[in-house]
Amino acid sequence: MTERNWDDPLDFKEEGIVLDYKLAGVDIDAGNDFVNQIKPQIKSTHRPEVMGGFGGFNGMMRIPSGYENPILVSGTDGVGTKGKLATLFHKNYNIGIDLVAMCVNDVITCGAEPLYFLDYISCPTVKDNPKIVELVAGIADGCRQAGCTLLGGETAEHPQSNALTPDYDIAGFCTGVVEESEIVDGKLINPGDKIIGIESNGVHANGFSLIRYLTTRLKLKVDEYPELLNPTTIYASLVKDLVKEFPIFGMAHITGGGLPENLPRCLPRKGLGIKIDYSAWKTPEIFNVIQHQGNVDDEEMKRVFNLGIGYCLIVPPEVEVDTLVEIDGHGYKSWTIGEVVLE
Repeated sequence: MTERNWDDPLDFKEEGIVLDYKLAGVDIDAGNDFVNQIKPQIKSTHRPEVMGGFGGFNGMMRIPSGYENPILVSGTDGVGTKGKLATLFHKNYNIGIDLVAMCVNDVITCGAEPLYFLDYISCPTVKDNPKIVELVAGIADGCRQAGCTLLGGETAEHPQSNALTPDYDIAGFCTGVVEESEIVDGKLINPGDKIIGIESNGVHANGFSLIRYLTTRLKLKVDEYPELLNPTTIYASLVKDLVKEFPIFGMAHITGGGLPENLPRCLPRKGLGIKIDYSAWKTPEIFNVIQHQGNVDDEEMKRVFNLGIGYCLIVPPEVEVDTLVEIDGHGYKSWTIGEVVLE
């Protein structure tokens, strides 16, 4: 049958056409094949607490043993317009890791251990679509890095609605658990406490509307700066060890809004503020390129990008040095980038 415009009139009986779901753009058999392709990736993420098999209407898992008063913590996010660039440069695997990172890094800011992850993928078709297979493989990789289970998800074929943008759209959902008495909620933060910044892996997944504007209007060459599409660092295993070892009073995932907007979110009360020393670390060159090519002023750069700091801790001064040493031992660079002040 010749392809038609969706708006063209069509008399199915007159033309002898029997309408089915596949003709409308959704291939149920291809969807089943896709599930079989991704099954090994999903099973590779399963923690011992997972209950039941794969492919049911829901996913179940026990709360890990050892908690007296477990509190569940949840978060959801996406990857924004970074996904558009990723599909152009065949970095769909990286985007899968990004999706997990953006959710997990939020959940762990209260000291929670990530338990499970769910994804939602909307695409025109799953048949012969390696992008989606790579994407799920990246999601599974991110879950393994975070120590959480890819417990379930939904892959929806939307052929008509996606006809003009034939890539995909994604969202992620993470649930973690923390002992109620060990929640990191900022209540112990006081003036003079130190802010430790942990390195990012580049731009992570924020600011890409500005970056895409540069790539289309001012010809920023993405292939000359592959670090633009580095997957977001997942800090879960590092944070899990740090909260066991040191008194961590507050934590912040540095996403959209940069340091000025994300750090204050972990402060417990009015009257406290943050003082950041932007000379305490060397800003990665990719941010200098973006600023120069776009003629972006300093304050806008601080509000849009992480500038090389992906995650922050607030600690009392007496453990500052030991915390920095411990982070270095995990293979991350970190710096004391500021302190808590009275406003």
